[in-house]
Amino acid sequence: MNGDDFADSVRNAKATELDRLGSQQLLVALTGADLEPKTVLTAVAGSEHTAAETFSEWAESSERGLFDRLEGQERDHYERVVAELDEFEPSGIDSMHERLRELDGDVSRAGGLVGRSLVGDRTLLQVVNFFVNRADEHRANLFRDLRDDTQQNVEDGVSLLSACCEDDSDWDEARKIAEEIVQIAYDDYADTLTDMGLDPKPIC
Repeated sequence: MNGDDFADSVRNAKATELDRLGSQQLLVALTGADLEPKTVLTAVAGSEHTAAETFSEWAESSERGLFDRLEGQERDHYERVVAELDEFEPSGIDSMHERLRELDGDVSRAGGLVGRSLVGDRTLLQVVNFFVNRADEHRANLFRDLRDDTQQNVEDGVSLLSACCEDDSDWDEARKIAEEIVQIAYDDYADTLTDMGLDPKPIC
């Protein structure tokens, strides 16, 4: 395996999970079915805050400048989203970021970055669609910008892997971590919907 096919291999392996994470029911799970702008914004702000804290921890224990940049990017995302809210109080960490913070070493973290970014891409697509459907072009454009950055983070993770993977075992480790991160995010989504009495399969 190499950088040319890494992201696609993760997408293919977790295609079902990623497709379902990109369904209309994602926001139902994230907001507890309270599909109002404030609730959606609060959910995204929490995600961006948590991501910034994760990348900050990574940056403290790595010489890779990428993690410093990612921390700054996520703090900027957080501030832009919070600016759309009257108030915001960060809540607890989610299971995906709990696992990300356990990762040690650039190979594992780069794999985790790819997995997290693939999940974030699906999440932000649904947020964009939510505000498009409400004819709120300002907020739709805000989340298009955030989604563009998140899609680039997939490539950032792959580039880091290309720089630090020494052999196939490193690539395999990174792939397993990326797939695990997607699975954790999906399991949270599916469990939340199931607890609400809903089927986690997409609404057609």
